[in-house]
Amino acid sequence: MSNSPVVDYDAVVVGGGPAGATAADDLAGRGLRVLLLDRAGRIKPCGGAIPPRLIQDFAIPDEMLVARATAARMVSPQAVEVDIAIEGGFVGMVDRGQFDEWLRQRAASHGAVRREGCFERLSRDADGISVVHFRSDCGAASVRTRAVIGADGARSRVAQQAIPGADQGRFVFAYHEIVAVPEQAPAGYLGSRCEVHYRGTLSPDFYGWVFPHGASVSIGTGSADKGFSLRRGVLQLREAAGLAHARTLRREGAPIPLKPLPRWDNGRDVVLAGDAAGVVAPASGEGIYYAMAGGRLAADAVQQLLQTGDARALASARKRFMRAHGRVFWVLGILQRFWYSSDKRRERFVSICRDRDVQQLTFDAYLHKRLVRAKPMAHARIFFKDMAHLLGLARV
Repeated sequence: MSNSPVVDYDAVVVGGGPAGATAADDLAGRGLRVLLLDRAGRIKPCGGAIPPRLIQDFAIPDEMLVARATAARMVSPQAVEVDIAIEGGFVGMVDRGQFDEWLRQRAASHGAVRREGCFERLSRDADGISVVHFRSDCGAASVRTRAVIGADGARSRVAQQAIPGADQGRFVFAYHEIVAVPEQAPAGYLGSRCEVHYRGTLSPDFYGWVFPHGASVSIGTGSADKGFSLRRGVLQLREAAGLAHARTLRREGAPIPLKPLPRWDNGRDVVLAGDAAGVVAPASGEGIYYAMAGGRLAADAVQQLLQTGDARALASARKRFMRAHGRVFWVLGILQRFWYSSDKRRERFVSICRDRDVQQLTFDAYLHKRLVRAKPMAHARIFFKDMAHLLGLARV
C-alpha cells in the first residue's frame, strides 16, 4: 500500500537460537524482509538430542548429526541401570554450536539479513511503528519494523519490556561440560547410548545426563535450588562415567524456563518464541523441538498479522502450541514434581521404566511428539503399576 509507513524490515527476530533462526527462515522464505539479530558467542548448555519428528519437520540434513543414539540408560540413586532400546529408529545428537549456526546460515540463504549485536530496548516512533535498538561492534543502531519476534532466551529482554506477565517466569539453571572422548574409551561407554542419572547428589530436583556427541560428550545437570553446586554435580557425574580426567573442551551454563508464560504477545506487534516463551518440557528438559515448533508458530502469527492487520493473530502462536503440546507439558510437570522429589521416589521411578508398556509409550511420545492413545489397555496397565509403586506395593 502506497500510504503505508516506511519501515526497514517487515520483521525483526531478536535471538538466533533454534526458535529465532527457524522463525527468520520461515518468514524470509515467504518473501518478507527479515532481520535476524543475534549476539556473538552464545551457546546454550544442552544435551543436543533431537527426535525424528524434528529432523523430518525441519529438514535437518544427516551431516548435522554428530551421533545417533539407539539406546538410553536410566541410572537410579542406588546405581540400578535400566537399558532401553530405541526400536525402529534413533535420536539424533547435535552440537549446539554447529547446529545453531547452520540454522542461522540457512535463514540467511533464504533472504534473512544477519546482524551481530546485543538487543537493548524497544521504542515506538510517532507513527506507531516499533523501533528495535541494539548495539554492535559498529556502535549503537536502530531499525524500524512492523513486527518483532522475541527469541532471546529464558530471561528475554524483549519479553520484559513488551509482554504483560513476563515477570511470572520461573527458571532452573543448567550447566554442562563438553569433554573429549579419550582414545581409549572408558569401560562401559557407548557412543550410541544416552545416559540419564537420577540421584539427589547430582540434582535435587532434576537429573544428570551423559549424552554422546561423536568425538565428544555432553555431561551436565540442572536445578532450581540456588544453593546446589552444579559444578560439583557434574564432577561426580564425570567420575561415574569414567571421564573425570578427559580433556574439557568448553563449559556452559544458562537459565532454563520451567513452564510456558501465560501470554506470548503484546496485542500489537510483538510475539515470543522458544525459551523466551518458556517452552522447555518439564521432567525431560527437552527444548530444541519445542523451540523450533514455537518459532514456526510465531512466524505464522506474524505473517497473518502483516497480511490482515489484525493484532489478534499474534495470540494464535500460544494457542496453537498449547493445543498441540500443553497436555504433554502438564503430564510431564506432574511427573517431575512427584518422582524427582526424593531418592526413594527416583528409585521407584527408574524401576517403573523397566516396564515394556512404559518404554513403548514414552518413546512413542518422545519420538513423535504426541501422547499415544491407540493402546488403552497399555495405559490402564501403566496406571495400575504406577499406583502400586506410589503405594509402595511394588518391589523395586
